[in-house]
Amino acid sequence: MTNPTTHSPWRFTTAPMMDWSDRHCRYFFRLLAPHARVYTEMVTTGALMFGNVPRHLDFNQEEHPVALQLGGSDPYDLAQCAKLGDAWGYDEINLNCGCPSERVQKGAFGACLMAEPRLVRDCVRAMVDVVNIPVTVKHRIGIDAVDSYDFVRDFVGIVAEGGCNVFIVHARNAILKGLSPKENREVPPLKYERVAQLKRDFPHLTFVLNGGLNTVAQCEDALTTCDGVMLGRAAYHDPWVLTLVESALFSPHVPSAQKDDIVEQMIAYCERVVNDRVPLKAITRHLLCLYQNMNGAKAWRRALSDPKLLMQNDPTLLRRAMPRGSPFGETRDAPLAEVD
Repeated sequence: MTNPTTHSPWRFTTAPMMDWSDRHCRYFFRLLAPHARVYTEMVTTGALMFGNVPRHLDFNQEEHPVALQLGGSDPYDLAQCAKLGDAWGYDEINLNCGCPSERVQKGAFGACLMAEPRLVRDCVRAMVDVVNIPVTVKHRIGIDAVDSYDFVRDFVGIVAEGGCNVFIVHARNAILKGLSPKENREVPPLKYERVAQLKRDFPHLTFVLNGGLNTVAQCEDALTTCDGVMLGRAAYHDPWVLTLVESALFSPHVPSAQKDDIVEQMIAYCERVVNDRVPLKAITRHLLCLYQNMNGAKAWRRALSDPKLLMQNDPTLLRRAMPRGSPFGETRDAPLAEVD
């Protein structure tokens, strides 16, 4: 295996996920995948220009490399927010051109921006001009019934003129009317060949494949035609896949971390940050699926979701809830009383 430093910095990434990929989630992902690039959930320009900036931009130094994803369509506003993200210490600014939700469409950004590639180009250029970090774009392969490769090819070509060299491509169309955001992640067919073709047509640009990647084998296969892979909901619902992909891509001969070790590190993290403003439940919600498909997983989830236990704000709850047994998961579900 080639030294990981010779690979693209975008070889392995975790997706920006609304309401999920907050700083606690990203810290957890970093423990599972030390080489992954992690992304914030989308932050709108309005939230930064008129809202609580620290609440939206604070992150843990351990998260590096960490990218700030912005939602917006005004070049000036995006430039001001990108400058703020750069000053805050982020490693990348990413523009969302892929979210299909009606709320985002009403703000005239997200996937609907794919219909205006010259505006996206101008937005990118405005950000590139004021920051010293990469400006990237996350987008779909098309919108609604537009099913021509030429559409996404032209989008990439025009946007690249603004100084974007990295494109994260969710290999599905975005259906702007009639499908929910969840359905938009599942119903439109995946067309990985479109992303592979983009790489062939623009070999000097970096392309990261997103959408439907669930296994190590799928990630390894994608890397034969693209520069990187991005895992989203699959990693959230079964976080250990991040460790498996990390090991396969970067350290195939090094034993993976153990789940119990990850829990101990999360306990230390909770002891550092849990207080009146950061309740334990804000962190445990991201850990519910760590023991997915193992005996003892049900008791783990039950304990980490129990309001009475969480009200105590005691990080050792994680240790007491941890499934007990062999490292192969041959455990029995402990009664809840054992973690009270």
